[in-house]
Amino acid sequence: MKQKFNVSGMTCSACSSRVEKSVAKLDGVKAVSVNLLTNSMQVDFEEQRISEKDIIYSVEHAGYGAALAGIEEHRKNNGQIYNGDSVTNLMDEQTKEMKIRLILSFAFLVPLMYISMGHMFGLHLPEVLTGHENAVSFAFTQLLLCLPILYVNRHYFIKGFSTLFHRAPNMDSLIAIGSAAAVVYGIFAIYRMSYGLGAGDIELVKKYHMDLYFESAATILALITLGKFLEAKSKGKTSEALTKLMDLTPKTALVERAGEQLQIPIEGVEVGEIVLVKPGSNIPVDGSIIEGNTSVDESAITGESIPVYKETGMNVIAATTNKSGFIKVKTAKVGADTTFSQIIRLVEEASATKAPIAKLADKIAGIFVPIVIGLAGITAAVWLLVGADFEFALSSAISVLVISCPCALGLATPVAIMVGTGKGAENGILVKSGEALELAHSVNCVVLDKTGTITEGKPIVTDVVSFVGNKESLLSAAGSLESRSEHPLAEAIMDYIKAEDIKVQPINDFQSIAGRGLKATIENKVYFAGNQRMMEENGISVNEHLNEINKLASQGKTPMMFGEEKQLIGIIAVADVVKATSKTAIDELRKMNIEVTMLTGDNKGTAEGIGRNLNLNQIISEVLPQDKEKVISDLQKKGKKVAMVGDGINDAPALVRADVGIAIGAGTDVAVESADIILMKNDLLDVVTAIRLSKAVIRNIKQNLFWAFFYNCLGIPLAAGVFYSVLGWKLSPMFAAAAMSFSSVFVVTNALRLKMFKAHKDGDNILYNGRIMAEENKVKEQEENKMVTLKIDGMMCENCVKHVKAALESFKGATAEVNLDHKEAKVEIPSTVSMDELKTAVEEAGYTVTEIIK
Repeated sequence: MKQKFNVSGMTCSACSSRVEKSVAKLDGVKAVSVNLLTNSMQVDFEEQRISEKDIIYSVEHAGYGAALAGIEEHRKNNGQIYNGDSVTNLMDEQTKEMKIRLILSFAFLVPLMYISMGHMFGLHLPEVLTGHENAVSFAFTQLLLCLPILYVNRHYFIKGFSTLFHRAPNMDSLIAIGSAAAVVYGIFAIYRMSYGLGAGDIELVKKYHMDLYFESAATILALITLGKFLEAKSKGKTSEALTKLMDLTPKTALVERAGEQLQIPIEGVEVGEIVLVKPGSNIPVDGSIIEGNTSVDESAITGESIPVYKETGMNVIAATTNKSGFIKVKTAKVGADTTFSQIIRLVEEASATKAPIAKLADKIAGIFVPIVIGLAGITAAVWLLVGADFEFALSSAISVLVISCPCALGLATPVAIMVGTGKGAENGILVKSGEALELAHSVNCVVLDKTGTITEGKPIVTDVVSFVGNKESLLSAAGSLESRSEHPLAEAIMDYIKAEDIKVQPINDFQSIAGRGLKATIENKVYFAGNQRMMEENGISVNEHLNEINKLASQGKTPMMFGEEKQLIGIIAVADVVKATSKTAIDELRKMNIEVTMLTGDNKGTAEGIGRNLNLNQIISEVLPQDKEKVISDLQKKGKKVAMVGDGINDAPALVRADVGIAIGAGTDVAVESADIILMKNDLLDVVTAIRLSKAVIRNIKQNLFWAFFYNCLGIPLAAGVFYSVLGWKLSPMFAAAAMSFSSVFVVTNALRLKMFKAHKDGDNILYNGRIMAEENKVKEQEENKMVTLKIDGMMCENCVKHVKAALESFKGATAEVNLDHKEAKVEIPSTVSMDELKTAVEEAGYTVTEIIK
């Protein structure tokens, strides 16, 4: 069983490592992944051997808090928690609380710095705080100003010393020890000055008068809080993609119940109900259109900017936008079952998982803090041994503690993973895990299933060659014969004939001959449809046209021959055509030095015909479904990192076997479940985008890790004073705190650069030439529509408007906007609809068209 938990109290990678180790050692836990960025933990465990309470207890015993992220407690939408009757964004709450702490900290830090360091800049101080005789008042005032800062930032001390006592020190431990040491030393100095004044020992007072560390302790806490606040603000931006998706979720739905229209909360919609969707509204459920037609903006799901035409019988997806027409939708899926909710879940889960590269950072973080504490102690001891005063030794030790906090190390990977998966979702690419996102960058061999992946997955008519008579007569005969057939190729021919508006004729004596074709009588003449053998067995010679037949076959097409009595009257070629963008995608993969293999169950001739113009490295044909997984395995044995792209049930074993399984979004549920990456747009160019995104994320993670390691490697020696005797370089605790804070901000900001990732390279027209062509075709189709304005008499009320609109939109593909005040209707109609037909439709509805403006 897999379960998610919210974890509180974690501040650095040492914390997440501690929690992970505590849970991982429990008997019955299979796997555990703790995410510092989202403050969450995913646990895969055996219910029979361990309970959720045991896991929570283990986290609490480690010094942290945990709670089950159940459906009632946790809405899976970017950390939003459901608590009683309110829904609060957890990240916003944390940022708000941190802002209050920050304001209070600096409100007391400014006067503290004025008193402690103002004299260095010639600033005036009250007489009661100046002079050695007022040394105790001077120090005690600083202590009073420091106490509120210590209190509002008490979290660091509570958590820091708690984890230290649990023998698992973390970032807070370093801050707590460093600032506490500074405060304790300052209090010690007050006692020493008090003693000096009482004993008349002015030299003792002079020694400790300016040897106070209250401002250092306060500044450390204030700057750490400032860094954490900026970090939290930046971290909030990493999940913007998920937030944008959540904002699209409709909160209510207009349903039809007992003949009435009711606006109800989305949670109240049931499967099978009729939902009404007005133009401009978001579709609230997954379902199918039972009335009306429209254009739907599916960019939230697929990333595709061009609206998709939808009509009765077609499916729609929740959170997409109804652009024009009014539609009725029969609900198929609601709530957490909708495609949109599943996308949210996948993106969130991927953000919460760890990439293998993160394990290195976790291992280092687990032992890093204890080593730093040891280094701080060694630093103080060495400086005291070489004759430095106690103030210098203490300052160096505190600087080492403060600058070494491993915040940047812990954030290096999860922020990049979250931004990367969110950016993928924006482009219609769903990555299920951080591991998949990392592995994709190392892929050097892509295996593509043919049907539905490289090709459209549905046979269509590609060529009509008539030898006797004209094209229409051939199609009429073909339609008459194929109208009785259930063969997929017959369906393709019938679709083509319907589109061409060809009339078919009645037939007699219909026969279907297995492995050959069809035979029937049309107007007392015998007609045949089928393969070459069918023609020859019935005395029809095809020798004269063999070159034409072989040419079509060599192109991967299936030539269907049609004969009348004893002569061949024509050929209709049917093929599962290559998608417009497939060749461009394969070319781009080859440019990335990735081998591309096509895998198909088709015969060798058909496979080679389709692959001839695709620049493939290898074509593997005549592969049985159960053998696809073996092909992937054989490639892996040769040392290849293999990505498998498929869409069918028979692709599922191969998707699981591959290093990275990529499912075409319109594929079967089994294929989607088996895959690591899901492409929502059914477009192979997104395979290129997914690999490029992976490379960008891994490059960003490596930059972050380098910065985190380099920062510590440089910062610790500087803080320890290694360069002091040679170059005079010395880092004060205050500057160390500032440097530590901004190192985390730098890492998060660097990860945010991934938000600038583009699905295609600037100026790279070749890469997206295929998609550009496809979009241009869609635009051309839209341009075939025409806009006209009708001036209409007789409209008196909104019911009239409704009737006119319904009459105008009765034409397939037509949309209308009717204006009662201006007595007119603006209509977008296909070019096939005439002005007379429009006028007749309005007049049949009971109104008069007075003018038509084109």
